[in-house]
Amino acid sequence: MIQTNPSPTLEALFRRVLTRQPDALALLDPVNKARVTGLPPKRLTFAQADRAITALAAHFIEAGLPANSVIAIHLPNTVEFMLTVLAAHRAGLIVALLPMLWRQAELTVALNRTGARAIVTMSKIDGVSHADLAMNAAAEAFSIRHVCGFGNDLPEGMASLDQALISGSETSRAIMHDGRKAAIVSFDVTADGFCAVPRTHLNLIAGGLAVFLESNVPQGAKIMSAFAPSSFAGLTSSLLVWLLSGGTLALHHPFDGDALEQQINENGCDTLVAPAQLVQRLAEADMPSRLPTLRNVIGLWRAPEQITSSPPWTIASATLTDVYLFGEAGLFGARRAADGTPAPILPGSHGAPRDVPGSSIAGETLITPKGTLGLRGPMVSVAAYAPPAPPSDSLMAPPPRDYVDTGYAVRLDRSTGAVCITAPPSGIMAVGGYRFLSQDLQEWAKRLGQGALLTALPDRLSGYRLAGRAQDNARARDALGELGLNPLMVEAFRDRAGRV
Repeated sequence: MIQTNPSPTLEALFRRVLTRQPDALALLDPVNKARVTGLPPKRLTFAQADRAITALAAHFIEAGLPANSVIAIHLPNTVEFMLTVLAAHRAGLIVALLPMLWRQAELTVALNRTGARAIVTMSKIDGVSHADLAMNAAAEAFSIRHVCGFGNDLPEGMASLDQALISGSETSRAIMHDGRKAAIVSFDVTADGFCAVPRTHLNLIAGGLAVFLESNVPQGAKIMSAFAPSSFAGLTSSLLVWLLSGGTLALHHPFDGDALEQQINENGCDTLVAPAQLVQRLAEADMPSRLPTLRNVIGLWRAPEQITSSPPWTIASATLTDVYLFGEAGLFGARRAADGTPAPILPGSHGAPRDVPGSSIAGETLITPKGTLGLRGPMVSVAAYAPPAPPSDSLMAPPPRDYVDTGYAVRLDRSTGAVCITAPPSGIMAVGGYRFLSQDLQEWAKRLGQGALLTALPDRLSGYRLAGRAQDNARARDALGELGLNPLMVEAFRDRAGRV
């Protein structure tokens, strides 16, 4: 039973579109899904998606998961991801987003940190048994009571969600869907270490609106998302932008250039959401002739300090919106100027869209006393990044703070007054969407014995790349794999003919 919503939720956004156009195409799987997961690709209307969401929500309820408990999702960028998020919310659950490259070590920490009661995964993804990863991590998390997955050959003890979809159960419970309640938990790395970042439905909707309005995505858009959804930015730029537009969301499991081009052209996609570096490569490859239907391109920058030095956008047939990402702290978007150069970012409040006077406030940028960029606004989860409380014997109250310090070094341009981001947070290495403390790399290297080295080298495309050296690289890879570390660390010790 669904009760009246006192404030907007993802469930309310979905039902709004469902009521208006139940037979419209809603979700499209990657064309190469069979290779990635072993499952055939799906094409669902809103009505079909609604039935699947109801069946999955019924499964979670029948499994005994209490309302407001946490369910962790470790899934690729396929239809199942979006259905599971919406089903969890329909069942009154909170979703913990687990990045795809995480392995047992990180999964176990995240499950224990959030007190997750269940985990959802896929049997295999790109040849890796994620079902086994989930089972092993769940065995080390005392709060886990239910392990379930999609796909074939699931291990004993893991419930099949494909069977739940076939059974079509409609078990429900009375839930007051309130936008002020927690919706997701994502994970970040700060100077203080690993950090769980909870957000409400309203936080998510604010983030989605910031991207949706700034990039001028039309109603009924055909959106291609080629950005992993297991983060705040990934979820808002795909699921939220889709729900706000009421259009079609096509998904691409990163990255296969030929498959991506095929999907965009076959589905007539007019909007592309992708990492900014991929967007630039497409622009260099004669995008107007190869992808003639694209009109809106949303480039997400995991390394926002690179935006000002990026080449001008010269594609007249499509607009480019730069989305600045600051880990899980927050984001903001800025559509490129008429000459294709990045739009100036001024300190203070900014609307969505930025160039419309009187538009709703999307957030605020400020320069902290430390010379770093601060964010505040409706999408920012301040409590997750709050400084530690003073010692119990201290008579000093902690200083008030209503913003999150992203740690990115900034300065003001003297001629324009614009904010210039000059460097990423000190001591934090970002490899694509995965952030590590630099000291942690050395701790892992020490476990490999004397002479082992694991370091992060600057990389134009991903911010950093990992490189390692050991007396026996093959043995080092096996050791790191047994420790449950992700492939970025394991493959840092691949043989490179004398290169570090």
